Amino acid sequence: MAELLNVANLTVGYGDAIAVDNISFSIDRSEFVTFIGPNGAGKTTLLNSLIGVLSPKAGAITFDGEDLKELRPEARVARGMVIVPERRELFAGLSVEDNLRLGAFLRRRRGMAAGLERIYALLPKLKERRRQLAGTLSGGEQQMVAIGRALMAEPRLLMLDEPSTGLAPRITEEIFETINHLKAGGMTGILVEQNAHLALSVADRGFVLEVGNVVASGDVDSLRQDPRVLAAYLGSGDRYRDAAIDA
Repeated sequence: MAELLNVANLTVGYGDAIAVDNISFSIDRSEFVTFIGPNGAGKTTLLNSLIGVLSPKAGAITFDGEDLKELRPEARVARGMVIVPERRELFAGLSVEDNLRLGAFLRRRRGMAAGLERIYALLPKLKERRRQLAGTLSGGEQQMVAIGRALMAEPRLLMLDEPSTGLAPRITEEIFETINHLKAGGMTGILVEQNAHLALSVADRGFVLEVGNVVASGDVDSLRQDPRVLAAYLGSGDRYRDAAIDA
């Protein structure tokens, strides 16, 4: 497979505090990778640096062979890097369909109708709610809108930041079924997640982040058998497995 994203010796911080420390990895086309780890591990910081919201202190990011150092976030989106933020960041006073349309703003309405139909086929509940204000939806429905909005941008690399946050287990399973469907369809993706069980169920490879450092990595089968990962994230006392609380 051809490489799509390459991250080399990436270091990101806030003032003197280092949140991501000298991380390197690459992702091939049609590959899905996950970064798991506790709050404060640097997972969201990593995604924000990839999309250009944060400027690295050191290191390089290349996307399809292009150095992204000088590119603003909107230019990265135009090239196909799209993020589903942890807090969803919907426009609460706009309808579901208007939120979806905003995801395609760089396409200048090209293929808008066809794009909406694809989203509604993937997430049929959104078609039922298409005229409803986004702010009146349940947490799970809002997450579906956030994913649908990102897909309207026709991403070449889809980055999902903690999609299970605040969701009941049943709703979380629906969201991950959608993610698995996208992966099966050839989507290239990065999934940042605390729920290690679910994250490893949809990924090809995984990385464990702790305090800004990669402490374990490999294909998902090897990670499931890694004693450190078993003890901290996959054991019967996994403190993240049942963290979801809200529908």
